[in-house]
Amino acid sequence: MKQHKTILILAPHTDDGEFGCGASINKWISEGKEVYYATFSACKQSVLPQFPEDILITEVKEATSTLGIKPENLILFDYEVRTFNYHRQAILDDLIKLREKINPDLVLMPSLNDIHQDHKTIAEEGLRAFKFKSILCYEMPWNNLNFNTASFSILEKKHVDCKLLALEKYQSQAHRPYSKPEFIRGLAISRGVQISSEYAEVFEVLRWII
Repeated sequence: MKQHKTILILAPHTDDGEFGCGASINKWISEGKEVYYATFSACKQSVLPQFPEDILITEVKEATSTLGIKPENLILFDYEVRTFNYHRQAILDDLIKLREKINPDLVLMPSLNDIHQDHKTIAEEGLRAFKFKSILCYEMPWNNLNFNTASFSILEKKHVDCKLLALEKYQSQAHRPYSKPEFIRGLAISRGVQISSEYAEVFEVLRWII
């Protein structure tokens, strides 16, 4: 990871990046890496009626700040949830603009085997836009049909704790089973066991440039 100083996280929806690699984001920032976070939908059409429709914009700002991401490194797009496949070219154009502006050394995105239609679109268009960059795909077990556990990020308790603090900001998503702290910590423990570490997050290696 020494050669990867500028990292771009592609999150189809606000909170996907935190769920997929929040602890690693906090770790990388603590190591002095510049991390950018681009999210493509605040899911206004899916927000529960007791919350303001733009609640996820507030929550993602708080969550990414908790992880250590600079406010100016948070990029918000406004695509309607579950319609990304109808806007492929526009999304690709946005990704290419990010590539030219940020020029990341490493890109994190969902797996190509993610069965959520928006996640899959970001993964496919992300590969097209960043095919000359190193690319890792983060794990989202509730959506991954298959997942190749090829790369592990060794974590400390403080990184996992920070991820949990960030995800606590998403009160509008607290009803989702995968938001439970015991699940998130348990997954990090399970991945750590695989590499004889206390905690870890796992990634598919889509492209690795040395």
